[in-house]
Amino acid sequence: MMLTLYAHPFASYCWKALIALYENDTPFTFHVVDLGDAASAAELERLWPFKKFPVLVDGEKTVIESTIIVEYLDLHHPGPARLLPVDAAAALDVRFADRFFDNYVHTPMQAIVADALRGEKRDADAVARARANLDTAYAWLERRMEKREWAAGDSFSLADCSAAPALFYADWVHPIGAAFPSVRAYRRRLNARPSVARTIDEARPYRHFFPLGAPDRD
Repeated sequence: MMLTLYAHPFASYCWKALIALYENDTPFTFHVVDLGDAASAAELERLWPFKKFPVLVDGEKTVIESTIIVEYLDLHHPGPARLLPVDAAAALDVRFADRFFDNYVHTPMQAIVADALRGEKRDADAVARARANLDTAYAWLERRMEKREWAAGDSFSLADCSAAPALFYADWVHPIGAAFPSVRAYRRRLNARPSVARTIDEARPYRHFFPLGAPDRD
């Protein structure tokens, strides 16, 4: 049976799974979730009561959470690009980098976006903390990426699948400044990667949904 990914083209965590699928040209059905549609939301809730996506369905198996989906694909539907190294120590570094991008780039980015959706109930202190955390993350990543092409090891991996959406949207909400040239260059490499570029292009029709206003770039 063909894989089915329940996701949305503009959702940042869905990008991680999509990039992994596109990286290996893995056949799958893209089931676009519309939480504003009762039937679509109910179908997602049937698969995962928290109604979070992406969700991957492989026959009778339902796989939850973007990182686990990428690892599942690497294990059960491998392609020419290994997204998690066989070597345990190298795999640990890839997993660490994945956690870094999710926890220290993705999370504060989403906090700023969420605040923009609150209307009058804004939290300036929370936004300030999120921006400070992003600055700290950019500075740490700058040191890591000075002599690297990809986030972990010599090849594109799960870590880069995680980095691509995190840095793409983070730069929209809190621009990566000139003090971080290695991070900026890494983001450009990510955006130019065919699997990432395809994901970016598929999300273009939905940019008007971005609450802070999508910039005229990327």
